[in-house]
Amino acid sequence: MAGRDTIRFLLDGELHEVSHGDPTRTVLQYLREDLHRSGTKEGCAEGDCGACTVVVAETDAAGTSLTVRAINSCIQFLPTLDGKELFTVESLGGSRKLHAVQQAMVECHGSQCGFCTPGFVMSLFALYKNNAAPTRREIDDALAGNLCRCTGYQPIVDAAKRMYTPDLQRSGDDWIDAAGHADKDTAADQARIAAIRTLKDRHSLAITDGKRTFRAPESVQECATFIEQNPDALLLAGGTDIGLWVTKQLRQPHEIIYLGNVAELKTIRETAGEVDIGAAVTLTDAMPVILRHYPELDELFHRFASPPIRNAGTLGGNIANGSPIGDTMPALMALDATLVLRCGAKARRLPLADFYVAYQKTALQQGEFLERILVPTPVPGARMASYKVSKRFDQDISAVCGAFWLLLDGDRVGDVRMAYGGMAAVPKRALNAEAALRGERWSAKTLALAAKALEKDFAPISDMRASASYRRQVCANLLRRFHDAGDGETQGVYRYGR
Repeated sequence: MAGRDTIRFLLDGELHEVSHGDPTRTVLQYLREDLHRSGTKEGCAEGDCGACTVVVAETDAAGTSLTVRAINSCIQFLPTLDGKELFTVESLGGSRKLHAVQQAMVECHGSQCGFCTPGFVMSLFALYKNNAAPTRREIDDALAGNLCRCTGYQPIVDAAKRMYTPDLQRSGDDWIDAAGHADKDTAADQARIAAIRTLKDRHSLAITDGKRTFRAPESVQECATFIEQNPDALLLAGGTDIGLWVTKQLRQPHEIIYLGNVAELKTIRETAGEVDIGAAVTLTDAMPVILRHYPELDELFHRFASPPIRNAGTLGGNIANGSPIGDTMPALMALDATLVLRCGAKARRLPLADFYVAYQKTALQQGEFLERILVPTPVPGARMASYKVSKRFDQDISAVCGAFWLLLDGDRVGDVRMAYGGMAAVPKRALNAEAALRGERWSAKTLALAAKALEKDFAPISDMRASASYRRQVCANLLRRFHDAGDGETQGVYRYGR
């Protein structure tokens, strides 16, 4: 198999090389079983509890800037570390002086049984490196992917505030290498960028254990060729769903094509008419760009999983996965987003609303893949909102997710788009309800007719998240909420009171 057959990444500044091996071996398994770094824990093995949190540093496509982010090592496949640098809780401590994050946890009594502590420390470390003065809301969001059964979280939040005090910053405002040397951020970051750049070469990663293969193309042309030649291969982006196939369902995919190294798929371009987002852009990178145009989606995006999941998961992966409860799809359908689908050298455009054919079945043809997502910029005078209904505020899957876009012509509905998740086998537009509204007065009477038409659009099921009758009622009530909010309220904007 052509390509480089060795995974190359940095750990605490030192080069690690892994040849061949299982393509679906997780970073957590490698750390604990191969390197005997037992600080990183396995709790849920599905990216929910945060005990396995580690931090990954990587450069942008140009190799000039650095991103430092927390991810869940329990569902991240080891080959995805190629060309990056990894940090674990052992990277911060050992025989050296405690990092500011660790010292703050000690002083604020942020650890009791200690099982979850390494994950909290790494999430706080990522926050420390990315935000010099976080608000309480930002602290809570940074910790949303970490669960603790002992402390009640307040001591950990106190530690998140304490770690920024000047006396502790002297021990934390640095990167610590394997030899225990500390450098200030600017110099250390530049050195780290240079070190990561040395991992790059002309050959894309292609490894096998004799039964299964993992390919990581580095250009969209190479990617398209691989997919066209191997149409049954599993396309891997962030792995936040596929990782669970391996850890929970014990699936063993035979051929994996990883999209995370394709530079063109990780770009965002903005024009006057649309936001063009590559399919491999992470949710963490895609969401702020969309929010600049549609701040109404703030609450929805903050309630989308946790930072470690958003740091790994991609917008394209969420769409291509085809889950009926994926939260981005209703909002993007309401905004009339379009997908760019590619097969070989040919590309075609398809409205997102036409992408889903049946349960987890899409309109992708053999050898075709999702290349880009095109989101129209706002239309003057239009209103939109998206509402998520779930049992918990954070870290929960929607029972119902509804999204609405409305353009009035005087007191009449000039145009309207409505889409729901959790109401059918696929996320879909409410075409009958839209037809009941279009051209009619935007009034309670017309709204009642549209709510009745929703019964023609959806026949929901009962499951562990909600009953069918509850879903039907909520579906109509979200439309009423959108109507009753009016122009005087910013739709769906996340309000945090403390």
